[in-house]
Amino acid sequence: MSKVWDAIIIGGGAAGLFCAGIAGQLGKKILVLDHAPVLGEKIRISGGGRCNFTNLYSAPANFLSLNPHFVKSALARYPSAEFIKLVRSYRIGFHEKHQGQLFCDDSAKQIIELLFAECAKGQVEIRHPVAVESIAKSGEYWVVGTSAGTEQSKAVVMATGGLPVPAIGATAYALDIAKQFDIRVNDPRPALVPLSFTSDTFGDLSDLAGLSVPVKIAAGLKGHRYGACCFYEDLLLTHKGLSGPAVLQASSYWSEGESIHINWLGNERGSGDTQCESIFTNEEHRLKLTENLLAIALPQRLAKAFAEQSGLLGRKWAEVSKKDRHTLQELVTHWAVKPAGTLGWKKAEVMLGGVDTKELDSQSMMSRQHAGLYFIGECVDVTGHLGGHNFQWAWASGHACAHAL
Repeated sequence: MSKVWDAIIIGGGAAGLFCAGIAGQLGKKILVLDHAPVLGEKIRISGGGRCNFTNLYSAPANFLSLNPHFVKSALARYPSAEFIKLVRSYRIGFHEKHQGQLFCDDSAKQIIELLFAECAKGQVEIRHPVAVESIAKSGEYWVVGTSAGTEQSKAVVMATGGLPVPAIGATAYALDIAKQFDIRVNDPRPALVPLSFTSDTFGDLSDLAGLSVPVKIAAGLKGHRYGACCFYEDLLLTHKGLSGPAVLQASSYWSEGESIHINWLGNERGSGDTQCESIFTNEEHRLKLTENLLAIALPQRLAKAFAEQSGLLGRKWAEVSKKDRHTLQELVTHWAVKPAGTLGWKKAEVMLGGVDTKELDSQSMMSRQHAGLYFIGECVDVTGHLGGHNFQWAWASGHACAHAL
């Protein structure tokens, strides 16, 4: 215990390693502790093994929190452009996919190697696997008891992530420490998670497994915990119901007992109404069969299913009454289904909830009650949308913390 660290960072994931590297390069003596035999596993498996490491358009509007203004300071001081600059400096090839999502050309391991290289530049000491057994304040120092001995530090940074993917070592340790020091924690639940459907809930569309359709999806209600959402994403029909990016996005806003709402023709931002008008009112479509009319914008199998569900299969559009036309349009553009639940932590990508942001200083990530105790990354009540935003929060919150140490 002769050495006193400037900071001990608990957790060797994205936020922890990034914070350590920056702090070390700023001249701080940093120790990183993690219980896992292999570090960075969540990074390694992300993005199908290519790591969606940030998003070109990451902004406060892309995050859920009971205190939505909390993210603004950290994101403004370390925007996605800064991490992209760092990635380029390591000559890591990357490409853009849907809506600004950036992925490594080669492998997610390149991001892990980048983080270790940044730590090496800052002479950061990393120890793992080491179990952290206790954290306590003793006078002006923090005392961290581990399976390998006791360490003293001027600061402790909790960067242990959230509860998703327990198979790779996810734990609630940061939340437990918050509660130990009487710091409020907002109840965690799975987010960016597939939703489950019962056969009677999902109805006649269950035989359309494998179809992928761009849709407009909405979930949540104004006044609810995180409000309402609207996304333009791909929806995948499966044997179990609905999946794909659209459902993952909606899941963060969905509450048990509520329906999610889908516009099957709203596949482009702002074009849904125009497309509906064109399909349902264009007189050139009078002689088309209903299923062929819908197939202008939908896969044939799905178009047939909707025509059959509305009792209009095989009927020419000219023969359909104004009332039935309106009913079909409402079915296709305001389709509602009530999920039975989520597939839980094993399938969740991130955690919703966590350390209450009102307990933390937004510029430093430090506890307002306990000087020298910081929380960064996923353990904080900040959850990004799908598409690289959660990694951007790891970088931004880690950066803010490192400069405050």
